[in-house]
Amino acid sequence: MNIYDVSKHAGVSIATVSRVLNGNPNVSEKTRNKVMNVMAELGYTPNVFARGLGLNTMQTIGIMCSDSSDPYLANAIYYLERALRSFEYDAILCCTGYDLDAKQKYFNLLRSKRVDAIILAGSKFVEMRPKDNSYLIEAAKDLPLMLVNGYLEGENIYSTLCDDHAAMHHAATGLLKSGRRRILYLYTSYSFSGVNKMEGYKDAHRDLGLPLNESLICQCAKDISVARDTLLGLHGQGLEFDAVITSDDSLAVGAVKYAHEAGISIPDQLSVIGYNNSLLSRCTDPEITSIDSKVEALCTTTINTLMGVFSGMNVPSRTTIASDLIKRQTTNF
Repeated sequence: MNIYDVSKHAGVSIATVSRVLNGNPNVSEKTRNKVMNVMAELGYTPNVFARGLGLNTMQTIGIMCSDSSDPYLANAIYYLERALRSFEYDAILCCTGYDLDAKQKYFNLLRSKRVDAIILAGSKFVEMRPKDNSYLIEAAKDLPLMLVNGYLEGENIYSTLCDDHAAMHHAATGLLKSGRRRILYLYTSYSFSGVNKMEGYKDAHRDLGLPLNESLICQCAKDISVARDTLLGLHGQGLEFDAVITSDDSLAVGAVKYAHEAGISIPDQLSVIGYNNSLLSRCTDPEITSIDSKVEALCTTTINTLMGVFSGMNVPSRTTIASDLIKRQTTNF
């Protein structure tokens, strides 16, 4: 008998049961009595350690990511596991790919392992159609869901986000104010994060009263060679651009390779800005100006928030962290 059974029989979230166990005052007397009565009926007695944390725990957290070979997600996994170890928690990692059925399969696998919470690393787990997120919202009735750089509204769901809109707006504004007028935006997806980045790029033009050229917005696969060839193709078609800003550092590396092959000088003729400030941004010549999306801070904050949930504290359902623009040799502003 554990906290999940109490939660289910009482018809409340595990966070509510946790608050009752810890004597948190932010629980109504009616709900408190209901939970206490269910615990008495079930014969549930939390051990000393569980009472301190607010639940009868497996000491294990599930982590889901779409692709562990992605530098951003690989870093996120490292920081999440490191923070969990500091609280003496183990982790089970599932790399799901991008197919919705596979995501649901791995999600249910983690639930069957009776993990204490599930962390969704990256913005690819929140689907565009609300009905496709219903399995997450339903599961959150039984255990906390933590989203790293994704957002989904619901009880017992907690999101830690980089302000991607502000980050991209700041970077694009810097390029525009430096005199660049034909900034090509190269992006990979329409994820929650991806949409915010694109809107930041567009709003930078609008806020400066400058026209937005939709032909300068281009999607391509997250692959260095594909990005290079995409830009070479656009150049060959006569599309003119004096800067490239990307949704990921891998695309920015492709932009540098494009410039080398086309005989274009960086940053005099072409400025380049990447995203995530990953190792890739320092592996080119010249090194790439990149937006630091603060993956370490996102992950550390996520785990601290989770521990707050376990202990019955009132924690924010959404935490936003500001980015930094790390200027290197591919820009001159």
